[in-house]
Amino acid sequence: MTDVIADLTWRGLIADSTDLTVLRDRMADGPVTFYCGFDPTAPSLHLGNLVQILTMRRLQDAGHRPLALVGGATGLIGDPKETGERTLNDPDTVAGWVGRIEDQLRRFLAFDGPAAARMVNNLEWTEPLGAIGLLRDIGKHFSVNRMLDREAVAARLAGGGISYTEFSYQVLQANDFLHLHREFGCDLQTGGSDQWGNLTAGVDLIRRVTGNHVHALTTPLLVKADGTKFGKTETGTVWLDPDRTSPYAFYQFWINADDRDVGRWLRVFSFLPAEQIEELEAATLERPHAREAQRALAAELTTLVHGQAATDAVVAASAALFGRGDLTQVDPDTLSAALTEAGAVALDRADIDGETGAVPFVTLLARTPLVAGTSAARRAVTDGGASLNNQRITDLDHPVTAADLIDQRWLVVRKGKRHIAGVDAAELAHVAGTTPDGVDRGPRQSLL
Repeated sequence: MTDVIADLTWRGLIADSTDLTVLRDRMADGPVTFYCGFDPTAPSLHLGNLVQILTMRRLQDAGHRPLALVGGATGLIGDPKETGERTLNDPDTVAGWVGRIEDQLRRFLAFDGPAAARMVNNLEWTEPLGAIGLLRDIGKHFSVNRMLDREAVAARLAGGGISYTEFSYQVLQANDFLHLHREFGCDLQTGGSDQWGNLTAGVDLIRRVTGNHVHALTTPLLVKADGTKFGKTETGTVWLDPDRTSPYAFYQFWINADDRDVGRWLRVFSFLPAEQIEELEAATLERPHAREAQRALAAELTTLVHGQAATDAVVAASAALFGRGDLTQVDPDTLSAALTEAGAVALDRADIDGETGAVPFVTLLARTPLVAGTSAARRAVTDGGASLNNQRITDLDHPVTAADLIDQRWLVVRKGKRHIAGVDAAELAHVAGTTPDGVDRGPRQSLL
């Protein structure tokens, strides 16, 4: 058994807890069974959930036994949030999301061995619990005054109020802890710091019902150095599902981490040893332009979430897009995701010369966000700062044809060394007769 409490403290992963000295002594005595809950409020987990998942993984690596709870019951209710009532999803939708989230969790925890994880669903013990049983056996142990003190509840009461449905959420979560304590000997619950009131409600319920003393531990909510919410980008939430956030976009989230944040993200998310993390933190101070810490973090997390093959494809695409590799050898799906992330536009058929089947490069460049119109596009070409598929273009009349297409669809336009845009130019292939009509090429964005 390792002193995982010391490791979590060094990583800045402990916000609130019951008596840490008692918990550390309990862990030193032998494996502790613990749980963390994930409500199915969407078909995928996101980066905020990843903090909890990897904290579970650290505890398991230290020899403790995780219970991964997916809230088939609490997902039907909704944990109170300060901004208003949650949308209640129908049971079939929630059940489908439960299965998807369980599949995601299985990728991060070991379900065999001496510290084998177990998947549990609180619908199994909550659904048979009748209203009378809930009120008599569970509800009688709760003080309404303490329930009203919870931050999210107090905020809602100060505004437009809160439904009894969401107000009762903490009773159900506390009952989860009680059930898992009785059924599996679970003595620890972990979660985000916004869940502290729910966690302590469970600790108190177990003490009142059984007389036993159990533990709670929360991780801090993460905020970027610029004050914005962690796990959000201009395009929205960063999901763990590759169909909702591509591996390329996931990788780029970490590559683009602020120098002020990257050391903290390494401690929270990386499994690198402390010495290596401290070396990367020092490198960020000494050689910020090299972005060594961001590259290490991006590679590790993308591999952890999406696998080594996806990371290799993303790294190859990133290199090729900036002239350090062969664009034609990039995986088509990864190239499409990368160019969409960079800012892709669609070529209109009206731009194509009907006789030659070509479009002037200057026209193509002018359609991208890289320049402000045709005049700026002409200057970029004249100055030698524009390229097509990593080939510099200096001829103002240079024609772009279907022969230039990558994967019969894409053109990569670059201005300078660092600014790129993708052009969905499959219309060139249609005009040339090399691609049949009706092929689904995915969503396009037109600036015309």
